Amino acid sequence: MTGKAGRVAGKQALITGAAGGLGEAMAWMLAREGAKVAVTDVNLAGAQALAGAINAEVPGAAFAFAHDVTDEAEWVSVIDQAVAAMGGLSILVNNAGIGGDLKFVETDTLENWRRVQAVNIESIMLGCKHAMPHLRASAAKGPGGSSIINISSVAGLAAAPGMGAYNATKAAVWMYTKTIALEAAKGGWNVRCNSVHPVFIKTPILDPFIALSGGDEAKAHERLSRGIPMKRIGEPDDVAWCVLYLAADESKFVTGAEFKIDGGMLAQ
Repeated sequence: MTGKAGRVAGKQALITGAAGGLGEAMAWMLAREGAKVAVTDVNLAGAQALAGAINAEVPGAAFAFAHDVTDEAEWVSVIDQAVAAMGGLSILVNNAGIGGDLKFVETDTLENWRRVQAVNIESIMLGCKHAMPHLRASAAKGPGGSSIINISSVAGLAAAPGMGAYNATKAAVWMYTKTIALEAAKGGWNVRCNSVHPVFIKTPILDPFIALSGGDEAKAHERLSRGIPMKRIGEPDDVAWCVLYLAADESKFVTGAEFKIDGGMLAQ
């Protein structure tokens, strides 16, 4: 990864679900561009390994925390620890999410529904709620303000059969983002809030689709890319570059917007 050095220099970011996939790519991107990053995940060992790797390249840039994003008490604790470690909080990336089981309406379960809701949308409410005082405090220190970046999906803008729980949560992320953006703007808090909507990206969230293709990853990717005009699956950095823009002061007049990282899929 290369880019204009220091685009988020002096900023402090908390990224959930950062032990792998999109969160890992975002953490590397922001750290290499000058931010301190708190990487959180239920997989503490994975988060610690990532923080160690980042610190080997960018000394003192990364901190790791165990974090169940469905637990409100853990949100309070993790944010307090991250703020103490980094000296503040100016960027919140609500990235943690799960695909849930691919189930049709007659076979879905309340347990599956509630699990997907808890991870994919309730966690974002908790993050926004408990991070906001710190984001507002940081926003007062500079003209670029603070930034909340909520990771949704194209599945929040276009539905698909068998993905009811996932579609519903990602659509909720989209609309909740706009509510937070308006509250912050009308309150004069200088905290921006935007959502990012990736299409299929090469991360473990595609594992159910690979399983449906008999474990053949190449076959699954080919099938998934058929509806994408650019005819490929996305890379984690395709999303991380967008997150970098939204985290940086370059986007200081951008809020309440949705960014599609979909190879033209929803332009059809």
